[in-house]
This record gives sequence, C-alpha cells and structure tokens, in this order.
Amino acid sequence: MKYLLYPRLAIDGIRKNKKLYTPYIISCTGMVMMYYIISFLRYCNGVRAIRGYNIIIEILNLGVWVIAFFSCLFIFYTNSFLIRRRKKEFGLYSILGMGRKHIAAVLLWENLFTAVFCVSVGVSAGILFSKIAELGLLNTVQAQIDYSLSLSVSDIFSTVKVFRVIFFLVCLNSIRQIYFSTSISLLRSEQAGEKPPKANWLLGFSGAALLAAAYYIAVSVKEPLSALVYFFVAVIMVIAGTYLIMMAGSVVVCRMLQKNKNYYYKANHFVSVSGMVFRMKRNGAGLASICILATMVLVMVSSTTSLYLGGEDELKRQYPRDIVNEFRYDNIQDIDTRQTDLLKSIINSRLSEKGTKRENVMEYKVCHTYGYLDNDGNMILDVNQVTNISPDIYDNVFAVEFIGLNDYNKATGNNEILSDGQALVGINRGQYNFDHISFAGGESFSVKGSPDPDFTSGKSSSNIMPTITVVVKDLKNSIPKLLELDNVYGDNMLLCTWQYNFDVGTVADEGTNDAADEKIGIYMYINDALNNYFTENAHAHTYRYIGCIEESRQGFYSLYGGLFYLGIVLSIVFITATVLIIYYKQISEGYEDRARFDIMQKVGMTKADIRKSVNSQLLMVFFIPMLMAGMHLAFAFPIIKKLLLLFEISNTSLFALTALGSYIVFSLFYTLVYRFTSNTYYNIVSGMR
Repeated sequence: MKYLLYPRLAIDGIRKNKKLYTPYIISCTGMVMMYYIISFLRYCNGVRAIRGYNIIIEILNLGVWVIAFFSCLFIFYTNSFLIRRRKKEFGLYSILGMGRKHIAAVLLWENLFTAVFCVSVGVSAGILFSKIAELGLLNTVQAQIDYSLSLSVSDIFSTVKVFRVIFFLVCLNSIRQIYFSTSISLLRSEQAGEKPPKANWLLGFSGAALLAAAYYIAVSVKEPLSALVYFFVAVIMVIAGTYLIMMAGSVVVCRMLQKNKNYYYKANHFVSVSGMVFRMKRNGAGLASICILATMVLVMVSSTTSLYLGGEDELKRQYPRDIVNEFRYDNIQDIDTRQTDLLKSIINSRLSEKGTKRENVMEYKVCHTYGYLDNDGNMILDVNQVTNISPDIYDNVFAVEFIGLNDYNKATGNNEILSDGQALVGINRGQYNFDHISFAGGESFSVKGSPDPDFTSGKSSSNIMPTITVVVKDLKNSIPKLLELDNVYGDNMLLCTWQYNFDVGTVADEGTNDAADEKIGIYMYINDALNNYFTENAHAHTYRYIGCIEESRQGFYSLYGGLFYLGIVLSIVFITATVLIIYYKQISEGYEDRARFDIMQKVGMTKADIRKSVNSQLLMVFFIPMLMAGMHLAFAFPIIKKLLLLFEISNTSLFALTALGSYIVFSLFYTLVYRFTSNTYYNIVSGMR
C-alpha cells in the first residue's frame, strides 16, 4: 500500500490543479505531435517523389532541430509556473511529516504520468494527422498528391527518445527546487513576492542604446551581403535590449504612475499598480518573452508568405521566356555569327521534330565583370582589391553588364540612339545617381539615361550583388580597353555570353500539367542535341547553360513552399507558447493578488471596481509587448527586405502587405487571448468560480 500512496497523491495533485495542468498537458502533447509530424514528413513517400525533394528534406531537418530545442525551453518555462504554484502544497506535505525524498517520489510520479500521457497521445495524434500534414505540404509545393497511407516506426522511436530526455530533465529540475527548499519557504512561497525594485536607469539606457544600434543597422544596410553579415548581430541586440528595457522601463513606468496622485489614488488603479510594483522583475521578463515570441511570429509569417506568394513573379523574372540559353565565351571575338546560326538551326530542327516552333525570341550578347564603385562614379576593377574589401563597404560592390545598343533595342522593342562616349546606365535594385561612369584602366561614358527596368531586372535579379547595366553604342568598339582586362588583372575578370531565349508553342492547353510536361520534354530534347554538339566540338565554348521555366518551377516551390510550410508550423508552435505564457502569467498573478483584492472587498470595493482595476492593469501590461513587437517589425523591414533578395524576392510592396496583414491578424488574435485570460484573472481575484 505504501508504494501505491505516491501514485495516488500524484494523480490527486494533477486532478486538483487541473486549471494549471490541463493547458500544460495539451501544449506538451501538441509539441510531441508537431515533432513527430515534421520527422515523418522527411522520409514519407509523397515528399520523396517531389522533384528537388532534397531541398525540402533539409528544411524539415532544420525544423526538427528547432522544434526539439524550443520544446525543451518551452516545457521548462511552463513547468516553472506549475512548481511555483505547487510549492505551498508541498510545504504542507513537509509540515505533516513527509520527507523530501517522499515529495520527490510524488513529483517523479506526476512527471511520469504527464510524460506518458503527452508522448502517447502526442504520437497518436501525430500519426492521425500526419497524412493531412503531408497533403498540405504537397499542395503547398504544388506537387502531385499521393493518397497512400504510411507509418514511420523509426520516427515514433525518435520522438519518444527526444521527449523522454526532455521530461526527465524537467523532473530533475522540479525535484531540485523542492529538495533544496525549507518547509517554511515552501509554505510562504506565494507571500514571498519581491522587494520593491528601484528604477535602474543604467539598465534602461543600456537597453535603449542596444535597440537604437540594432535599429540603425537594420535601416542603414543597403545590400544583401551586408544584411547577411549584420542580421544575427542585430537580432541578438534586439533581444537583449528588449529584456533590459522591459525590466527597467516597467519599474520606471510604475514609479511614475505612483507619483501621479490623480491616477494612482483611484479604486481601479491603486490595487493594480501597487501589485505590479512588487513583481516588476518577473513582469518585465515575462513581457519581454511575449514581445520576442510575437516578433518571431510576425517576421516568420510575413517573410515566408512573401517568399511563397512572390515566387512565381521571380520565376518569370529569371526566366523571361519558356526556354533560356546562355553560351559563355572567353572574349567577345569568339562569339562567331556562323556558330550562333548553327546553334539556332539545331534548336529549330528539334522544335520542328516536336511539332512546334520558337516564339518571342530574345537574343543579345553581353559582357560581365564586377568591381567597387567609389563616391565619384569610378569603378575599380582590380580583382585583388575587390575580393579583399572589408564587409563595411559591401554595399558598393556591383556586378556590371555591358550590352550593345542594337541587341538592347531588339530585345526591348525600343529605339534608343547613342553617340560615341554615351551610355544608358541603370541598377536593378536602385537608381544610378552619377552623370558619368568610368572604369579604372578602361573607358568612361556620360550617362544619357536609364535602360528599360524590365530588362535590367531579368536574370540579374538572382545575383547576390546588385547589377549595373551599361548599354553602349557598340559592344566590340566601345569597350576595347575593358576587353583586355584579363591580361591586366587575371583570368575571368571579363566574361562574354550570348543569350538566346524563346517561348515554345505547345499542343496541350496552356496552364495545364500536360502543357508543363510538354515544355519540359521539348527542353530536354533540345538539351540532348546541344550536349551532343558541344561534346563533338569542345573548342566551341567554355560554358553552356540551358534552363526551362517549367522544369525550374518545382525546384522553386520545393524551396519556397517548404520554407512557407515550416514557417506556418513554427508560428503555430510559437503562438502556442505565447498563449500559454500569457495564461500562466494571469493565473499565477491572479492567485498572488487574490488576498489583496479580498481585503479591498472587505473595505468596500465592489465587483465593478475589481473589473475596472483588472482592465486597467491588463490593458497597460499586455498591450505593451504587442506595440513593441510592431515597432521591431517596422525597423526590421529594411534588413529583411534585403535578406529576401538572397532568395531572389524583390517585390517590396508584397512584403509590406504581408507584414501589415500579419500584424493585424496577430493583433486580433492577441486581443482574443487577452479577453479570455483577463476573465480568468478576474474570476480568481474576485472569488468567483
């Protein structure tokens, strides 16, 4: 019977504290379910049948690690609320004669029951919903739907193993807190509170300085390379600054409210402000955690949504025609008209054999280099200087494309005219602000105007570096000195390519899977013919690339759809954590404040006054994180926009709309959570059931 006492006490403890344990168990079960589903998706047959599935698997592998790490932190954090609330109960057990070993045995059984229930139900729910999750992922990446059912035994064992370790560590931490506490300290844990804090101006100013520095980095970064270097530094500074400001600033706000007699000495403000003063350290940390989680959700949802929705535009930007060809040569003289005519005839014969023909042809020659643009419009092309520059001047490093005027007019349908020494100059991610452009060791041109933006934002949009497009009168005669760059600075400083892009007519209806498959078949048929030609004529070129928009579409959506899907899953996890932190914060503070409100009711405070006081406190406390998260998102907008360029997404208006929409939707959800938890807090402090 003695050995059955501990399990009975554990079950009784969970049952009597169901208001605390129910959301904890549900959340832990959800974490287990999410972990199993993401693990299952990595190896299911439907995902492995996708073209480019390796990209999705790498993304899901990242998601597994993130969920495992966050689940550990989250379960530890929420379990601390449970232990804090249960300390008085364990103190009573100790006073009645139960030793610490016996209390530890009760805690061990409680954690065992919780772990077994959460893991078993979580894995079962994961198995039940895994097929729905698989269909959702396949639909997101626009892959063929597979309705066959499967079960991953290895992922079940993996999930059990991970959460067995997490719950074991949580159990040890719970036992540690009880084992090293005295009976009196356990009994008085709820009344211990905190000493009235002093306003720490140094911490407050430090937090403000960190936030200001992070915001400056975010808004001052100009190019993706710089954004990649400084982004994580800015994130760490924002997290640290938020915690410092919340913990120090909340004390300052409460002190200011206490000094304002017209505000403080009112029934609906006095109790709430005086109560908050004695727990501002925990309040500040909790509010900062809510703010950081909310910011993570907003950034993740807005950025991954932009990637997914903007993928089609960027795909068409990189592939202006159904099939694109790029033939690279050592210099412009090697681009022989006879050879290009031969390549065209090979392509045309293959199209004829497939019963179709080329349409909307786009053909032009282009020379590529890169350099550092100084403040006077001079390009430094020395490869040694460019490759050894410091990260703080990445923003001034550009790729450069030279295009002849005739090819440019044919490709765009324009009728531009240039004189000797003139050029059209444009940047695919900005505006060229000088009236001239010169090249060290090369030519100098006066800027007549800008080229067509649709032309400059084509394939070069995928470059990490921004691209300067220079349209000159004649490609061979306008840049003779630049054509000798390889001899001056080293190999591959100037590359020349012939671009040949075109649409193909298809027998199947446009927009159908049959049409896409037919275009892919034509592309592969042409590719085989070109491979055979260049195998037999190895001297004819140094590099060749042929691409098809339909063949690349699945790879695009494997990446963008996978990131979007993972972003949604992680956002659900982070939102769950945010809701639970708010809920437990309300519960724990409600029980702490109940005695104060009980005294106030005895001296005349009514239920209506309690409701006003609760609303005053919660409105002041719980909407601060949301406002600050919005400020973080606003200042993070420029640097995230630059990071999206690394994924070839340049649609700023789309990202702005998704960011604004995410904030509005999350704010509405946050308000609903506030309404629910404020009622819970009110019921506790007012004595209502």
